[in-house]
Amino acid sequence: MSDTASLVMNALRTVIEPELHQDIVTLNMVRDLAVEGDTARFTIVLTTPACPLKNVFVDRCNAAVLGQVPGVHRLDIRWDARVPTDHRIQGMLNAPMRSIVAVSSGKGGVGKSTVATNLAVALAEAGAKVGLIDADILNPNIPQMMGLFSGRPKVINNKMQPIEVHGVQVMSTGFLTAPDKPMIMRGPMLHSAIRQFFVDVSWDKLDYMIVDLPPGTGDAPLSLAQSFPLAGAIIVTQPQSVAVSDALRAIAMFDQLNVPVLGVVENMTGEFFGSGGGEQLAQERNVPFLGRVPLAASVREGGDYGRPAVLHDPDSPAGQAFHTLARTVAARISVVMMQNADIIPINIIG
Repeated sequence: MSDTASLVMNALRTVIEPELHQDIVTLNMVRDLAVEGDTARFTIVLTTPACPLKNVFVDRCNAAVLGQVPGVHRLDIRWDARVPTDHRIQGMLNAPMRSIVAVSSGKGGVGKSTVATNLAVALAEAGAKVGLIDADILNPNIPQMMGLFSGRPKVINNKMQPIEVHGVQVMSTGFLTAPDKPMIMRGPMLHSAIRQFFVDVSWDKLDYMIVDLPPGTGDAPLSLAQSFPLAGAIIVTQPQSVAVSDALRAIAMFDQLNVPVLGVVENMTGEFFGSGGGEQLAQERNVPFLGRVPLAASVREGGDYGRPAVLHDPDSPAGQAFHTLARTVAARISVVMMQNADIIPINIIG
C-alpha cells in the first residue's frame, strides 16, 4: 500500500458505522483500497445488501478524506455485502444459512404471514439470498401468498428441493398435501416437521432464513426457539388493544427463551383499527419499533392472489412500508448479532 493509500486508510478510521458504533476499518469493511492519480478507490463491504445507510457512508468518507489527505480529490466507492454469520447454525444444523429470523404474533389475523412474505421478497429485491419456511404446519398460507398454487417439491438425493419464486426459496407443508385435506399432528410431530424443513431440504446458500410461525405461544414457536439458533424474532400486531395484549405474551415468551426480539411491527394501521398500539408496546417493553404498515385493500388482494405488495404495488404506502421494514430488519439483525458476538462467533464479512 502506498503512503497516500495508508493516509486514506487512516482517515477512514474516523468513519463510524452508525449501527455498530465502530469505525469501518476496524470492522474490516474497507477493501481493495488503491490511489490512482487524485482518486482513491475502495470497496465498502456492508453487513447487509439492504443497508439503508449508503448515502451516510458516502458523506462521511468524503468528509474524512477530501481536503484531509493531500493529493486526493475524489473517492470512487464500490459496494459489496456480507451478512454476519451465526456459526451456531453450522454446529447445530449444518445448514447453508447465515441467520434465522422468526416472524411471530400473539394472535391470528394480524397479518403475520403477509409481513413475513413481503419481508422475504423485499430482502431478495435488495440483493440478499433469502429462504422462507412456512412453519404454520397445520394451516399453511405461504404458498398462496407467494402465488404457488400448484406443484410439489422435487426430491434429489433424498432431499426436497425448495420451490423458488420472486427470488425467494420457499418450503411449506402446503406443497405436500391437498388444500382440502387437514393436517393433524401432535406436538412431537410438529417439531419433527419443522426440523425436516431445515435439515432435509436442499437449501442454497442463504443470507436470511425467514420462518413464518403459527400465532400464539404453542408447540411450534417453542420447538423453533428451543431447537434452532435464532438471530431474533419479529413480533407482528395490529394497533388495537386486544392484539397488543396478545403480542405482549409473544414478547414475553421469546424473552424467557433468551431469543432477542428484533422489534415490533404494527400492521393494518389506519382508521379502521386505529394507530399507535404497536409503537406503545415497543416502548413499554423497551424493544425497537420497526414501523407500521397501513391497512390497504391491495395488500389483502395481493395475499389472496399471490402478488406481494412489494412487487406489485411498490410505490403504494404499504409497498414502501414493507421495503423500509426490510432495510430496518436487516440492520437490526446485524446489530443484534454484533451485540452477542461475545457469546456467538460472528464473522462480519466472511
